[in-house]
Amino acid sequence: MDLPPEISVFILSLTAPFILYTINHVSFLQDPQVILAIGIMVLTTIFLLANLSVKSKQSTDPLFYVFAVFSFTSVVSITNALQHTGLIKGFMDFYISKGEPYLSTAHGIMMSYWDGVVHYGLLLIMAHHTTAGKPFRSLALVWAGSMIASQIVLITGVVVGKYGKNLLPAFWRNAPSLVLSVWAAAKLFNKPRELSIIPADKVEVEQKKTLLSRPTDLLLTLGLIGSIIFTAFRGFTFIPSLTLLCSLDFCFTYIFQYEPYMKESVGFPKVTMLVFLFYVLPLLTACVYGLYTPGCTWMLDWTLVLAGAVAQMQWTHLGASVHSRTPFTYRIPRDEWRQVVTLNLLYTAVPVLLAVRCYMDQTFFMKSVPQEQASNGKKKN
Repeated sequence: MDLPPEISVFILSLTAPFILYTINHVSFLQDPQVILAIGIMVLTTIFLLANLSVKSKQSTDPLFYVFAVFSFTSVVSITNALQHTGLIKGFMDFYISKGEPYLSTAHGIMMSYWDGVVHYGLLLIMAHHTTAGKPFRSLALVWAGSMIASQIVLITGVVVGKYGKNLLPAFWRNAPSLVLSVWAAAKLFNKPRELSIIPADKVEVEQKKTLLSRPTDLLLTLGLIGSIIFTAFRGFTFIPSLTLLCSLDFCFTYIFQYEPYMKESVGFPKVTMLVFLFYVLPLLTACVYGLYTPGCTWMLDWTLVLAGAVAQMQWTHLGASVHSRTPFTYRIPRDEWRQVVTLNLLYTAVPVLLAVRCYMDQTFFMKSVPQEQASNGKKKN
């Protein structure tokens, strides 16, 4: 009896620890060039086997194969995280020493946990929905935002940080991962939105309300404004020409006494702050406009991408700030631990709550309809 495709994806992903353990105990397979070749060969095999699992179906969404490949890499990530936490051993030693040594850093471990738990769960759900004909676009946009943010910070952080001086061949496997994630996001944006069916007269009534008449949106707007200020402040600390816009004493005090991890020699925290400044900040500003102006249907997509990206980067950044692998002088000071963690959690919560609000009630973001349509019938989307 043929297994359901999503079960096949799950089983294929679970082969990762066995492959890692085998390579870890066979010395001639541990050459840096061989590691890269094995990685490419294994992922190609996963793709082909995933194709066989849906061969009996008339048509399969190409994204299914993306989910299958990334499911395998997610299990590699959780294996890395568990080994460096001390729960297992004998799986990743070769890969850390001759493949991607930065995965043993606090950033690499926290990123691996997110990839191995959150991404893996999302990928399995999306693989099931893809083959079952169920909607998955909204969930996939959250995954795409998270995955792209993770790859941008990882690749750029490695290049500009201390690990950029000696890049090993296995590093280049991250480039296809980023390209594939961006391609998947483009495919998702081209798919029809999962819109609710809302009467046109209800849309008209809701869109006539001012921001003051919508307390939830007002609170979210205030939260977004606070997030914009916090994003700009942390980003300015890394750009000399912009540091003059804030009090130098205040900026340095915050870095040295509250988030010293941003001074770590690994490039990840600095790149994270710059990604927040140049990518997240414009999106936060656009979301303020979207909550004020009716009919911004793009909010239904981009808030999901934003929530996934911010949640992933904040988890990794905050987790690395308190992780034992981070040198003690770069961790959040014990006296300021509660304030810094609370502030970062609130910062994470704003885009997540905004995405939930937009997904649960889409009325304000629907395209406006002609007056005669609003009075004569219901608008179907």
